[in-house]
Amino acid sequence: MTNEWCKIPAQTPVLVTGASGFTGSVLTRKLVEAGLRVRAVARACSNLDALQDLDIEWIRGDVFDEAVMQQALAGQQYVFHVAAAFREAKGGYQDYWNVHVRSTQIIAQEVIKNPDFKRYVHISTFGVHGHVENPPGSEESPYAPGDDYQRTKLEAEEWLRGFAVDHPELDYTIIRPAAIYGPGDRRLLKLFKMAVRPIFPLLGKGKCMYHLVHVDDLTNCFLIAATKPEARGEAIICGGDEPIPIADIARIVADHFGVKTRIVRLPIGPFFLLADICEWICKPLKIEPPLYRRRVAFYSKDREFDVSKMRRVLGYPPVHTNTQGIRETADWYVQQGWMKGRA
Repeated sequence: MTNEWCKIPAQTPVLVTGASGFTGSVLTRKLVEAGLRVRAVARACSNLDALQDLDIEWIRGDVFDEAVMQQALAGQQYVFHVAAAFREAKGGYQDYWNVHVRSTQIIAQEVIKNPDFKRYVHISTFGVHGHVENPPGSEESPYAPGDDYQRTKLEAEEWLRGFAVDHPELDYTIIRPAAIYGPGDRRLLKLFKMAVRPIFPLLGKGKCMYHLVHVDDLTNCFLIAATKPEARGEAIICGGDEPIPIADIARIVADHFGVKTRIVRLPIGPFFLLADICEWICKPLKIEPPLYRRRVAFYSKDREFDVSKMRRVLGYPPVHTNTQGIRETADWYVQQGWMKGRA
């Protein structure tokens, strides 16, 4: 099977980190089906069942373990660094730093030793820009990371750019995905389940703009970024053609299943207070809080971006519209038995 967006020659050795995750698994499958020799890094506890039908050389271990990564990087011509730390309220800064920053340092320092190395595709997040005060944002918007996940993602980017200044032989591209979704992911499950209830609560008075990117579109961008000369040294935001308000996501899901739902606005202040109390109690006990500040803050921020650089530099027009992708994802949730479909 060929992928029109993959221009890496067949049998080329490529490495994927985070291959067992949602985005990584979609990318890995595309690389294998394109005839590439795929090596992948996965933690010892990672479940590899979804990719067990593929010819992959697995390296088990942490991406911040230098010995593991030296073994994984040996002889590779392309690296897709997709691995990311789980976003948990109980997670600490050092956990994020190890997975995002230390791993980046190891990869960059190792690949420059290989004269046959072609390109390092580094996956960051549009979250490095935080809340967009004057939408739409772009790659040039001010950095405003809002948590340790985003802060360490930004730190990894800045370290990489600085390292490349001193080592111009390093060929890299930074991709900043919008909010990734699609069949295979559970990120939007709670929101979708709320959308088929009689009342859909929305916190605060903001527009709650959200910028989505379908995992199929995103991984196609990864493939293009690996070989596009114009992408060298660039940071590129990858997202759908347009953002969408959270309320519209709920309406699309409700309409898709023939359900009537009413959007009800609630004051956000009490929820921030409740989240702080939950975190104060749960964190010392190493328990994931039922509610935490980052989840509440989700409703207070607008994430709306101009994706013209993606089109201009990568030459990629998103295939999936918001409506199509949301319906497809909703149907997949039903297939998994996680929510009910039409009566």
